[in-house]
Amino acid sequence: MNKKTNLSGLSAVLLFVMTLLSPAAWAGLPFFDSQGDKLPTLAPMLEKTTPAVVNIATTGTVRVQENPLFSDPFFRHFFGDRFPNQPRERKTSSLGSGVIVDAKKGYIMTNHHVIAKADEITVTLRDGRSLKAKLIGTDPDTDIAVIQVPAENLTAVPFADSEALRVGDFVVAIGNPFGLGQTVTSGIVSALSRSGLGIEGYEDFIQTDASINPGNSGGALVNLRGELVGINTAIFSQNGGNVGIGFAIPINMAESIMQQLIEHGEVKRGRLGAQAQNLTPDLAQAFNLQQGRGAVITRVSTGSPADKAGLQAGDIVTEINGKQVRNADSLRNTIGLLRVGEKVTLQILREGKSKKLVVEIKEAVIETTQGEQVHRYLAGATLTDIEDDSRRHGRIAGVLVTEVERGSPAWRAGIRPNDVITAVNRKPVKNVQAMQKLLGKSRGLQLHLRRGGDTLFLYLQ
Repeated sequence: MNKKTNLSGLSAVLLFVMTLLSPAAWAGLPFFDSQGDKLPTLAPMLEKTTPAVVNIATTGTVRVQENPLFSDPFFRHFFGDRFPNQPRERKTSSLGSGVIVDAKKGYIMTNHHVIAKADEITVTLRDGRSLKAKLIGTDPDTDIAVIQVPAENLTAVPFADSEALRVGDFVVAIGNPFGLGQTVTSGIVSALSRSGLGIEGYEDFIQTDASINPGNSGGALVNLRGELVGINTAIFSQNGGNVGIGFAIPINMAESIMQQLIEHGEVKRGRLGAQAQNLTPDLAQAFNLQQGRGAVITRVSTGSPADKAGLQAGDIVTEINGKQVRNADSLRNTIGLLRVGEKVTLQILREGKSKKLVVEIKEAVIETTQGEQVHRYLAGATLTDIEDDSRRHGRIAGVLVTEVERGSPAWRAGIRPNDVITAVNRKPVKNVQAMQKLLGKSRGLQLHLRRGGDTLFLYLQ
């Protein structure tokens, strides 16, 4: 077989491959000449896109407690001060990724969990420059954070419309897995609107089989045009490595959060004031409905925006501003991402009849308690009860930590925003009031926390 025959065979294979791809897909694949052959490649697109994806390194400190046995009077009677019971601090570090979204102002979008424990944030650009970054704002509920670096010769990545994504679209993940340096992987959109995973407070994930590994968090998920469709944030894995199931936050959601973080330094979430559950096939049959998608309102808080608009328990919400409501998580996500003061139109079913309600979204007024009012070791933490319309309500009982001041006793003890305190001194607590009564003048403080999907104990003294 001669060289001409080999080239002919290669051309036939390439032609077959190209026929498998839709015109929209292969049109985005440029070509280059190599030894007379024309081959598809993503290199030209990546050459424009990868300078906008950065590596993020953080350093911080955490308080390390000695074994509580060392403070036991019986133990110290025999061993004295041979084992000093003094808190120590140790340095921590982490690696992640980020995406430059505004080259003129130096804004970089990343994940909250990448910079959550950071005292210092260092950004390394594709050209090797290292820049110190400052935190603009962070939102643990969506796992989005915005940091800023000096705007000097930066490249930003343009945004796509993540609502236009379809299952099967080709995507490319760019990040810094395992601290190896910038790495590119490709795949397709495996699924859309993944929720109920318990990873974040608000979930509407893009699922992809493009390899995402530890260190990719905060990196870019782009389409074949080099446009940003999502922020890589999590993987589904039993061993910590990629198994073909990765999740990214849709850029439409991330951009909405980013704008609020830049404007206010935080996200001011709207409140509907109603609880809901999924419209299951059994419930649909009980309501004599053909459709099986929607959210059934189970409770409406008195005086809430939902109450004032006329929403009632038993109503089925099917659309918000013309967009279909798939389930209770979909309803909560949509409301939680709306700006305070915005008016929305709810399409509902009530006793089989379609009806429209206009609701003005109000800012959630949450009663909080300062940690030092509960116990001196909790100074610097802000505590609150779990709201009725919170995703956690009914799933976990305890006290929610909404804020922790950096460097405070609570921060040094290891308490972080979004932690849920489920028990103190080995006794369960349901709310702040119960926690105050239980502690009284207790000297030591042992906390049982839920953090994401993990549980941990902290001993404060």
